[in-house]
Order: sequence, then structure tokens, then C-alpha cells
Amino acid sequence: MEQLVQQIANYKQEIGAFEATTAEAVEAFRIKYLGTKGLVKQVMGEMKNVPNEQKKAFGQILNEFKEFAENKYTSLKEQTEAAGDTHIQQIDWSLPGDPVAVGTRHPLSIVRNQMIGIFRRLGFAVAEGPEIEDDWHNFGAMNLPEDHPARDMQDTFYIHQNPDWLLRTHTSSVQARIMEQQKPPIRVICPGRVYRNETISARAHCFFHQVEGLYVDENVSFADLKQTLYFFVQEMFGREVKVRFRPSYFPFTEPSAEMDISCQICGGSGCNICKHTGWVEILGSGMVHPKVLENFGIDSNRYTGFAFGMGVERITQLKYQVNDLRLYSQNDVRFLKQFTGAL
Repeated sequence: MEQLVQQIANYKQEIGAFEATTAEAVEAFRIKYLGTKGLVKQVMGEMKNVPNEQKKAFGQILNEFKEFAENKYTSLKEQTEAAGDTHIQQIDWSLPGDPVAVGTRHPLSIVRNQMIGIFRRLGFAVAEGPEIEDDWHNFGAMNLPEDHPARDMQDTFYIHQNPDWLLRTHTSSVQARIMEQQKPPIRVICPGRVYRNETISARAHCFFHQVEGLYVDENVSFADLKQTLYFFVQEMFGREVKVRFRPSYFPFTEPSAEMDISCQICGGSGCNICKHTGWVEILGSGMVHPKVLENFGIDSNRYTGFAFGMGVERITQLKYQVNDLRLYSQNDVRFLKQFTGAL
């Protein structure tokens, strides 16, 4: 027992001389002396080797040793905390803070929101739908039966067959769901992401974003469609933009037309983007096919309507002169930070 008492005295001398100026040093003290494998635990474990008649006296020595170590730990902790408070008080709070990086919306989100804002001013509501769609809403309801050649224009990602489920190829499926749930008058735009099995290049990608529009009511004419789209392009690109319509074919509209605007990158003089024609196609449009209306129980003798659809990437490309569509999805900060002040 005399040997243990002498060992405890040596430990107390060591503890008393211990100094710490940092929280890390105080924690090291706690682990060494008061931890589960610390010296205090080791010494207290020697109680089993002490004769029974001496256990009471030795127990008092152990308790005193433990309290001594704990008091030393408390003292060291208070000293380092007080020193930390003094350091904080010495900080000059009048100094400027660290700069905070300013984030921004993605350019596609910026243009998408601008497009939505323009059409909302014309009374269009915003409608959204599922990106995983069934064949009826994506193709069948839009006057594209299984053997229709127009399906060859859209190489589709099928995720299940019989019944067919797929990643939607256009947001026309949202128009279908709106006509299924709502009777005229209908005036909506349908923004969203769509998917087609395209080769990833500077001109195409396997996914892109669309904004489609639908207006169904009594006495809706092609003139209404043209004026709506004239208003849109002038608000988006300015009053000086030139517009032309070309006859086209879409199975869900009749008559159908594609709309071009003067190239905003070369000013109409000719470049790679406009294929040296001075014109760039930005959307397809037309009067809603009577069969599409009848698919949803809408009387085509009473109601007419127009529809249009455009790619957000193409509009963004022309507005901000982006020459590679892959930049939209590469998350290159050098590209994205250019749009910090776009809104």
C-alpha cells in the first residue's frame, strides 16, 4: 500500500504542474487522467489488491486523488475559456466582413420565368404535369395513333411496355390532361422538361425544356395565334425583331406553321446558328386539330383553339448568344456566373 500511496503522490505532483493554454491541451489532460483508460481509473482499480483492513483508509486517499484531478481539470478549462473570451473581446468588429459569393439563377430558369411572365400578362395560367407519362396522353390523345409516321420524328425513351410508359417527349401531354379535366375556355402554358433520344452535341441533347401554350374558346382564330406570338417575341427580343411564318405539319394542329425570327446572333447577316439564312426557327404552332378536341369531349363545331410550343434552350441561346447547348448542363461556373445580374 505504501508503494501505491507514493505513486499517487507522484501523480498529484505531475497533475499540479500541468499547464494548458488551449482547449486541445485541456482535453488531452482529461483523457490522460480522467478518461475511461486514464491514470485515475487505473489507480482506483488497485483497490482490489489492498487488504480489507486498509481499504477504508486507502479509499479516502483515492477519493481525494480523484477530486484533486477533477478540480485541476475544471481550473484549466475555466482558464482557457477566459482566455478565449479575452481574445474575442480584442476583435475589431468595425473591420469589413468576409465577402459572400453571390449566387444566381440558371440561365434556363431566368428565361423560363421571363417567358411565363410574358404569357401571364396575356391571361395564360401555368399548368404542370408528370414527366413519366402514358402513351395515350403523350401520343394518342394528340392524334398520333400507333402507326402514325409522325411518331418517327420523336425517338422516345420507353420505360415500360404493354402498357406503354415513357419519358414525355413534349409538354403537350399536360395540355391533354388539362382538356381532360377542364372545359373551355382554356388558356394555359405548360413549361417543363422533356426527353428525346438525341445524340448529345452542340445542337441537341437527350433532354431539354419546353414551354407550350393552349387557348381554346369560342371564335378563336389564327389571327389570335399570330398576335399572341408577335407580342411574345417583341417582349422577349425587342421591337426590332423580324418575324415570319412558314407552313408546316403537326398531327395535333391544322393548319400548322413554324415561326422564325431574325437571327439575334448575327443580326440577320448569316452565321452558323442560322445556317447563313438570317432566320432561326423558334417554335411550332397551329390551330388545334378538331379530332384532338373531340378526344376530350369538346365540341369542335362550337370551340376552336390554337397551340404552340418552343424550346427554352433555343430562346436562351438567341437571347444570350450561347453557342453550345451542352453548356446548360455542364455546371461550369465560368459560364453560370455571367448571369448574376441577368434579373
